[in-house]
Amino acid sequence: VIRANNQHELKAAVLRIQKILLQRHDLSEGARNTLLIEAFIPGDEVAVEAMLFNGKLELLTVFDKPEPLNGPYFEETYYITPTCLGAEQQVKLLATLQHACQAYGLKEGPVHAECRINENGIFILEVAARTIGGLCARLLRFGTGYTLEELVLSHAMGRKLQLESDTGAAGVLMIPIPKAGLFKRVEGLLAAQRVPYIEEVNIQIREGYELVPLPEGSGYFGFIFSRAPEASQAEQALREAHACLKIITAPVWKIEQGKSWVA
Repeated sequence: VIRANNQHELKAAVLRIQKILLQRHDLSEGARNTLLIEAFIPGDEVAVEAMLFNGKLELLTVFDKPEPLNGPYFEETYYITPTCLGAEQQVKLLATLQHACQAYGLKEGPVHAECRINENGIFILEVAARTIGGLCARLLRFGTGYTLEELVLSHAMGRKLQLESDTGAAGVLMIPIPKAGLFKRVEGLLAAQRVPYIEEVNIQIREGYELVPLPEGSGYFGFIFSRAPEASQAEQALREAHACLKIITAPVWKIEQGKSWVA
């Protein structure tokens, strides 16, 4: 996803996306020749995890995304729960997603949604018949009292669980890849782990792996998890821990056809 603010930026984005798609050999010919252009929607963004029971959508948790997602590449970073949305806004959010699920014909199982909220209302960016992905699913236990696996398997067996709302707040930072290069090491791990309210710093990348930032890349460097009495404290702990980390890389040298060595 690339934001373009004018005709010139749009042409540059199209060319860049074209190069990315040509490198994806797992895509069909139609997918590699199709580009979706849509209007940018300003506002605060939230992620919603819910479960459908015979067509009725029940909320599991709402994650705030406090880092502004205005582009140009829209990298996911912070997820914080509980949400700062008021009760009335949450009711409207759930009702909007309920209508979307009905329109799609979804009736049973987990639902993951992404929404933007501004003065004009609630705008759905995505509704998918799936669970939240990756290690971020750990936060569901905080908001519901159960793991993601317990929630999904209980629903599959027709057993409805009584959700147990926890006190306090929790958050996760999907550590972004700061720049391209060959990963050597990460410094500051102990300092990050000592930050108050930090539960874990989980580095997913191993030495020697080539780091590729967005939009060409699609992965995360790792995850930082926090638990705190207040949502603001959980978020601040993640920011402080992230600031402790220094990712050390080496140049990646490649040969392009008809050219000399390039970095």
